[in-house]
Amino acid sequence: MKHSVALFALLWLTGCAIFGDPAPLDVTKGWNVQRIYSEAQAAMSASDYEKAISYFRILESRYPHGRFATQSQLEVIYAYHKKNEPPATIAAADRFIKLHPNHPNVDYAYYMRGLATFNERGVVERLTKQSISDRDPKSLRDSFFALKEVVTRYPESRYAKDATLRMAYLVNTLAAHELHVARYYMKRKAYVAALNRAKYTLETYPNSNSTEEALTIMISAYDLLGIQDLKEDALRVLKTNYPDSRMLTNAAPTDQRVWWKFWESIYN
Repeated sequence: MKHSVALFALLWLTGCAIFGDPAPLDVTKGWNVQRIYSEAQAAMSASDYEKAISYFRILESRYPHGRFATQSQLEVIYAYHKKNEPPATIAAADRFIKLHPNHPNVDYAYYMRGLATFNERGVVERLTKQSISDRDPKSLRDSFFALKEVVTRYPESRYAKDATLRMAYLVNTLAAHELHVARYYMKRKAYVAALNRAKYTLETYPNSNSTEEALTIMISAYDLLGIQDLKEDALRVLKTNYPDSRMLTNAAPTDQRVWWKFWESIYN
């Protein structure tokens, strides 16, 4: 009986192998390199990015040398970008950079890598409904340095201007993150920690739009720590750079011991 069951199982498996669904045919069989590339481009134009990527991969595998293969690698970067798949875009860009470090279009790969990291941050922000300044800034820094490579390595690149604008945005966002943490420490009366965050913001992001608030946090923290000379130094810097600051107007407190409450009313 055991032998009969085993024989039946063997016959069943053999039948599946013989009569099962055939393997899908490779429609590109017999196509030359120009035909595959043209079909891939047509798929791109039709926004069928998955098919385009498949064709570009086949082309590169079948014809690994020459301009069509190299161009296909660039096209794959863009296709993944259009599919809104940042990790795949970054991987494809890194691969191109590694394979062709001196290619005339390698600036595009650097730019797309930075853009993908930038967009990846945006996807997370939308999904979590979380303010970007509240999150771990690692992805922001990764995006900043990837875009910085475009500007530093290829200042004449057509992508340098956009990269610069995105870098400015990232600087302001990174500074806002530091101040978010500084405010957290101030509210919990961890004044030294808050002071260190504010100083770091000024030193690391001196041209951000968070400078005025960083200075006000420093003034408040020094005040509450009783460090009068450093408080006066920070106040002098604030007066020089932000003469119209609300901290300096008639609304400012005359009692120095309530600087913190005044700061809290402005920025919270």
